[in-house]
Parts: sequence; structure tokens; C-alpha cells
Amino acid sequence: MDEMKEAMKSKNEASLRALRAIKAEIIKAKTEPGAGGEVSPEKEVNLLQKMMKQRKDSLEIFQQQKREDLAKKELEEISIIQNFLPQQLTGEELKAELQQIISDIGASSPADIGKVMGAASKKLAGRADGKTISAMVKELLAK
Repeated sequence: MDEMKEAMKSKNEASLRALRAIKAEIIKAKTEPGAGGEVSPEKEVNLLQKMMKQRKDSLEIFQQQKREDLAKKELEEISIIQNFLPQQLTGEELKAELQQIISDIGASSPADIGKVMGAASKKLAGRADGKTISAMVKELLAK
């Protein structure tokens, strides 16, 4: 990881901390039973998304507890991890994609949320947060 070397040289502790966490997760995934020492690009994106979710949850808790020192660390790590994720969809792009999925499936009521979420999760993996997708699907199907 060239980024890790650069972070070490520039003594950027936040970058180094986040990059080490990413590296640890990837190594852990490679050594899991059945992984065969390989991690697919899809699995890497899933790992990064999981790390982002963990950081965001921690950030929320730290902000509630008024622990700005810890919240700052989480924000720094979130910004580093985001650099390795695919470009996130904007609200309008996400809405357009979801409307297309809904019309392809033929969903028309809130009872079809499960079908839409299954297709949307596969198609939009790594490009949108699951919570955001879910909220928008509920909104679109409620109309």
C-alpha cells in the first residue's frame, strides 16, 4: 500500500490509523476459512462499507456523549475510508435507479419492499448506503 508509506513519511496519524484498520480487515478476510487467501473486489467493498457503518455508528454515539476528541478521530477515519469506496450516488441518481428497479420488478405497493430491496442491494452495492436505499424505497412505494 503506497498510501500507507506516504502516511508514515508524512507522519499523518489519522491516515495511518485508518489504513492499518483497512489492511487488518483485508488480511482477516483472506485468512477466513474458505477464502483461499483471496478477497474479491466485491468483498473488499463490503468490508469497507462495514467499516464505514461502524465508524458512523461510533461517531453518533460519541457526539451524543459530547466526546469531541473521539468523534474527531472517527470523522478522520471515515474520510480516509471513503477514498477507497466507489463514488456514492447522489439523491437524484439514487432515486432514478430505484424508480428503474421498481418499474423492472413491477412493484406497486409497500408489500413489495423486500423484492425491491433485494434487487437494489445487488445493483447498488457500494454506491449507496443500505439505510438510505431502504428509506427511499419506502418513500417511493408509499406513493
